[in-house]
Amino acid sequence: MPQNEYIERWQKLHGKRLDHDERLRKREAREGHKRSEQSQNFRGLRAKLMHEKRRVEKIQMKKRIKAHEERNVKAADNSDPSTPLPPYLLDRNDPQNAKALASSIKDKRNEKAARFSVPLPKVRGISEEEMFSVVKTGKKTHKKAWKRVITKPTFVGNDFTRSNPKVERFIRPMGLRQKTAHVSHPTLGVTLKLPILGVKKNPQDPMYTRLGVLTKGTVIEVNVSELGMTTAGGKVVWGRYAQITNNPENDGTVNALLLA
Repeated sequence: MPQNEYIERWQKLHGKRLDHDERLRKREAREGHKRSEQSQNFRGLRAKLMHEKRRVEKIQMKKRIKAHEERNVKAADNSDPSTPLPPYLLDRNDPQNAKALASSIKDKRNEKAARFSVPLPKVRGISEEEMFSVVKTGKKTHKKAWKRVITKPTFVGNDFTRSNPKVERFIRPMGLRQKTAHVSHPTLGVTLKLPILGVKKNPQDPMYTRLGVLTKGTVIEVNVSELGMTTAGGKVVWGRYAQITNNPENDGTVNALLLA
């Protein structure tokens, strides 16, 4: 079960309180006072995050109000008619209904576009000769040459255990393993050293994603609990995706940009 969903599980098993809806209504009524108190008392990074979030919400609210106001706008058609009109209709204007697109559809389109937009949409391809080096040591390995050493930085979890060296096909050297990344926040303009939680997608090959290879353009998941981010429901955000913007094998470190 995903993290922080123990309340939903309890409600499915045992139901809700009898005054659940009333308590929810009161909590929503107090939300304005709570937000006002937070905006006055927050300092530093948390204040910047909150004010930036409020600014985006206000912009979206103004756009939605404007779209509702322009939903049914009647405008006169002053263009010349293609067919001649009789004299008693010449003084009349043909009204046109200018309907604006529903705000919900616009929001869904923007969310879908933002979900698949990354800072580096295209990256240079990496060949297998550059990614792996063949191990030719040992009595049996020397003849068939089936072992490979990964020459790029990789990520492995804390509970990682190497398999038997006799049957291990891909070797991830200890000196090239990375545990942290320098992640930049695009809106705040700050860079933090955050622990890596996992490799979401490597654009080179799905096999590199399974091996945890870190190359330019790879989408990784980082621990952002230090930033104090929260969801709309008040839950603390544990992990966020970020894209690697440098070549870790050249710099010796992982630099990434936090995705929206």
